[in-house]
Amino acid sequence: MAKWRIIGVLALLVVGAGWYITKPAPLPSDALDGLTGDPARGEIVFAAAGCASCHTSEDGPPTLLSGGKTFASDFGTFVAPNISSDPEHGVGAWSDLALASAIMRGVGENGAHLYPAFPYTSYNKAELSDIVDLIAHLRTLPPSDQPNAAHDLAFPFNQRIALGPWKFLFANSDWVLQEAASPELIRGRYLVEALGHCAECHTPRNALGGLDTARWMGGAPHPSDEGRIPNITTAVLSWSERDIAEYLKSGFTPDFDSAGGEMAEVVKNTGQLTDDDRAAIAAYLKAIPPVAE
Repeated sequence: MAKWRIIGVLALLVVGAGWYITKPAPLPSDALDGLTGDPARGEIVFAAAGCASCHTSEDGPPTLLSGGKTFASDFGTFVAPNISSDPEHGVGAWSDLALASAIMRGVGENGAHLYPAFPYTSYNKAELSDIVDLIAHLRTLPPSDQPNAAHDLAFPFNQRIALGPWKFLFANSDWVLQEAASPELIRGRYLVEALGHCAECHTPRNALGGLDTARWMGGAPHPSDEGRIPNITTAVLSWSERDIAEYLKSGFTPDFDSAGGEMAEVVKNTGQLTDDDRAAIAAYLKAIPPVAE
């Protein structure tokens, strides 16, 4: 009997330790001390982070973040929430700290884990000052009273408790491109791996939904099962850095084709960046290892 008691105690300790390690971890209460948001700078962060691409309705203006877009996945359908300044249906009543914790840690105002359909696994590499600027800009945008819709997820994916272990496995803040030898590459890495969260679409995932960093930017099946998101490493993408930068500005390819689908939305965002930022993104894409088809 004593043996089984010991086993039971050990099992409880393991469960307790697992819960402690994987419980929601918002930012520390003093994380934003000394930081003041600049809405003008935040507008550029807003564009680089692609907020409007997910959080506006299909036919709504890019400043009305009413949510409602749906995103199919192997785990079910996610619905983008209202993140407008509306205090009831949006995030207008959230504190800056709560918003920053959601963006960088994937923790909601109620203290629960958020689903990684929201790319906090990329935003966790962002500078806090950029996030504070982003929040200041969000507060200048109009409110929307559109209620939020629930995600459509089957069991067990509708159980948020499982997100703690998932974060423990996959939500790290390490750079994939470890060596960035120039300020341009450092900036490009930041725009691609952090704010732009490009890998969320262009990198394949494992069975648990974590990014397969060994095939970074090597293309992935489209979540809707319609076609494939392209490989944008040098194994396939032969465009020059100038070609890439121009595409991110105008949407035109070297073959005089134009961006369509989700990339048309991305170009709306990258077109608002500076020429230097687009050149930095292009330099980064040329610097990452090629991934064979």
